[in-house]
Amino acid sequence: MTPSDRFRREHPLVEQVEVLVPDLLGIARGKRLAVDHLNGLLEGRHAMSTTVLSVDVRGENVDDSPFVEAEGDADRPLRADPATLRPAPWRPDRALVLASFTEADGSPFWGDTRHTLAALRDRLRARGLEVVAAFEFEFYLLADGEDPPRPLASSRRPAAGEAPEVYDLDRLAEVDEFLDTLATYAATLGLELEAVSAEYAPAQFEVNLRHRADALRAADEAFLFRIAVRRAAARVGLRATFMAKPFADRSGSGLHVHLSLRDGEGRNLFGETPEGEHWLRRAVGGLLAAMPESMAIFAPNANSYRRLVPGSYAPVRATWGHNNRTVAVRIPAAPPAARRLEHRTAGADAHPHLVLAAILAALLDGLDAGHDPGPPARGNAYDRGPPLPLDWGAALERFATGPALTRHLDHRLLDLYRRVRRCEYERYRRRVPDLDHAWYLPVY
Repeated sequence: MTPSDRFRREHPLVEQVEVLVPDLLGIARGKRLAVDHLNGLLEGRHAMSTTVLSVDVRGENVDDSPFVEAEGDADRPLRADPATLRPAPWRPDRALVLASFTEADGSPFWGDTRHTLAALRDRLRARGLEVVAAFEFEFYLLADGEDPPRPLASSRRPAAGEAPEVYDLDRLAEVDEFLDTLATYAATLGLELEAVSAEYAPAQFEVNLRHRADALRAADEAFLFRIAVRRAAARVGLRATFMAKPFADRSGSGLHVHLSLRDGEGRNLFGETPEGEHWLRRAVGGLLAAMPESMAIFAPNANSYRRLVPGSYAPVRATWGHNNRTVAVRIPAAPPAARRLEHRTAGADAHPHLVLAAILAALLDGLDAGHDPGPPARGNAYDRGPPLPLDWGAALERFATGPALTRHLDHRLLDLYRRVRRCEYERYRRRVPDLDHAWYLPVY
């Protein structure tokens, strides 16, 4: 029995399959197909325009897209991943599946981000190493339809809209309907939510996903999680946003990645072997060395950089430390079996697959080159250590010349990402915002 036949027997109500393809920003692109096409989709017998990998955040083609000008907006085969096939929790007549582009001969397409991450995972596996990764998201809940948008007000403290709500259990109780819906959706999608908490800012929440001993699965689940959050919010009449800095006077939202390495015997190399400190330091050294060139991935758009300010629990320098949330790479307090690093630089708007790919590239670089991270930072690390590029244009310049990414990622993918982000940067920079009118029209 084929995977398609088995799925259709287990889910007879499904009539359509929603095919999800992460673009270069981690935005879901794709199409809906009748369930009769599921078998062909799993076998790579359906196609879609590769141009979806070279659009900006609004879905517009970039000016020098290699797929439009050089290829005439050609199609490439799509092969769905049967491991990601599951019923859609919000529609009993629909299923979801993640798909990746391939070349005509079925080989991986260089511009597909799932293939990129899988290749790095497999390189580590070839060395007898397995990455264990977990994603941690922050996001805001908003009252749907309000203009301008604002965080969801508290029914208990309507006049205290500016007060922190960090770890406030009553605040969680106020959004129980949303959280219950999200839990139901997550269970259907095979996502395990380990912890939910109210974050520092009003109506900001944090969810920890369970760690996975497969980097691709961890990123796939992070990608699906953002979709599930938005769908769950809409179901209960709210709106969710993963913008890195949706409100100037409130905390930004981060995407933190927890990471450890296992050897062939399943031991955590960071904590369960005599060389644990050696493995950990080399890994951290690689992450810090590659962080400046990777910022264009960790902070992919103009809004991303508004989050990166000192004192905001978002790193502004390439630093590391133990049990310290002011650094870029934190070593949480944990027993040896759970010893790991927490990469805290990316915003919640970043592409999970590319974020983890950049981290694995830096990890490989650290293991190979023996980077030493120096002594861990103690106390406030916002004013020490090498500065990160905190401007979109500067980050794109560093990205174009970074050695670690060019050593471990396909140069064609890096060039494509640079072109797409640079075009959007120029389009954004040419806009005249309302603030220019408010400040400058009255005096000039």
